[in-house]
Amino acid sequence: MSLRIFVLLMLSLVFVSCNEDSKAEEEISKIEVDFVVERFDKAYAEAKPADLPKLKQAYPFLFSKHVPDSVWIDRINDTLQDQLLKEVGKVYPDFKEVKEDFKKLFQHLKYYDKTFDVPRVVTLTNDVDYRNKTIVTDSLLLIALDNFLGEDHEFYQNIPRYLAKNMQKDQIIPEVSEAYAKKYTYQSNRRTLLDEMIYYGKLLYFKDVMIPFKSDAEKIGYTEQELKWAEANESQIWSYFIEKELLFSTDNKLPSRFIAEAPYSKFYLELDNESPGRLGQYLGWQIVRAYANTTNENVLSILEQEPEEIFNKAKFKPKK
Repeated sequence: MSLRIFVLLMLSLVFVSCNEDSKAEEEISKIEVDFVVERFDKAYAEAKPADLPKLKQAYPFLFSKHVPDSVWIDRINDTLQDQLLKEVGKVYPDFKEVKEDFKKLFQHLKYYDKTFDVPRVVTLTNDVDYRNKTIVTDSLLLIALDNFLGEDHEFYQNIPRYLAKNMQKDQIIPEVSEAYAKKYTYQSNRRTLLDEMIYYGKLLYFKDVMIPFKSDAEKIGYTEQELKWAEANESQIWSYFIEKELLFSTDNKLPSRFIAEAPYSKFYLELDNESPGRLGQYLGWQIVRAYANTTNENVLSILEQEPEEIFNKAKFKPKK
């Protein structure tokens, strides 16, 4: 096959793929989704002690039976809670912009999973428990807005910068999308570094499909500069993993070096401080993308494939 024919063939395949994607997006945009965003945070901010029974009736899942009413009343009267709720009210006087993105996410979920039911969406606060920003169940979606006030907010001064940088409005949809991805993802093995890379790669690929209106940087929680660094150094990172025989290693230190939230990835080289954290997740994402492009499998099917199957069929080659 001549080079010219090969190039024309590649261009035609790209055109067909883009055309199919745009058709799917057109269909998705027509899907009906009906939901309201219930502002429990606002209701609690405006409540008086006498309103507690009404709140408990409207939101029984937010009030533990083991906690006496006196505790909830103390919270209503607490000045720190009042300050927290006021700050949330300032950043989120309404929820229109984010609600529109939720609509798009739910439309995509309904398109790819015909059994998906739109959940009850409730916003609240959780005393800046940034490890539990969102909670997803089959019927509920809870969003703790005090974890999305902006990276420089005074409430976050004692939180590490690499965590605080994603505590902003544009991370609500990626966070919720990841919570849904975890519900759909199955993987029997998470022993090796490659297992972990593929697992998180699946979660990120899920975002490619379900929130295509978000940038790659937003999906992975990188700054644009961090994403560009990862893309520019993709080949060198991959070479390092291969040369050091890390992919199939079960060394339990590797996830903390390359998978877990961290200010940077730990190659134990001078470039460490320049690198973003979670580069293992980034590479896993590229592997799963390569697998998806090679097999054209449905996203939900991909989430159930074992890491070895994905790795072998992906024939992943890093960007030069």
